[in-house]
Amino acid sequence: MPRRYWLMKCEPAAYTIDDLARDGQTSWEGVRNYQARNFMRDEMRVDDGVLFYASNTDPSGVTGLATVSQPGYPDHFAWKKGHKYFSDRSTKASPLWYMVDIAFVERFADTIPLATLQATKGLGKMMVTQKGSRLSVQPVTTAEYDIVVRLGRKTKKAD
Repeated sequence: MPRRYWLMKCEPAAYTIDDLARDGQTSWEGVRNYQARNFMRDEMRVDDGVLFYASNTDPSGVTGLATVSQPGYPDHFAWKKGHKYFSDRSTKASPLWYMVDIAFVERFADTIPLATLQATKGLGKMMVTQKGSRLSVQPVTTAEYDIVVRLGRKTKKAD
C-alpha cells in the first residue's frame, strides 16, 4: 500500500513539536470528531508521513514532521472515569474513539504560517487552507506534503 500523508493539529499549550522531539513518540489521543477518528482508525498506517501543525497560536502553521508509528487503536482514556477524554458511550467491548502513535522526524527552523500555505502555488486545495477547515486530522496529498517539506527545509537555523 502506498504511503499516505496527514496534517495533524495540536495547540501548543497541549503539546508541541519540541515535546515530540524530546519524547521521541507519543499517542495522539483525545480526538473527538468522527471524521478525524475514522481517518485514524481506518486509514492511517505505520510510516505514513505527518505534518505537525501548531493551531490556535500566532502564527498557526506547520512546525515539523512526524511519522505514524502505530496505527489506530482504541483510545483507552475514553474508558477512564474522571479523565478529560472520558466518554460514557465508549467501552472496551465497543470502543467509540481511537488514537494513533506518532514519532518525531524533524523540526523546521521556523513555523510555516497558514498565510504562507495559502499563498503557495500547489497548496490551494489543501484542506487546511480552506476557509472554515477545523478538522484536527486531515489527509494531505503527496504533492502537498512535498511542497510543505521543501518550504520547511528552505531556511536553516543559524548555529
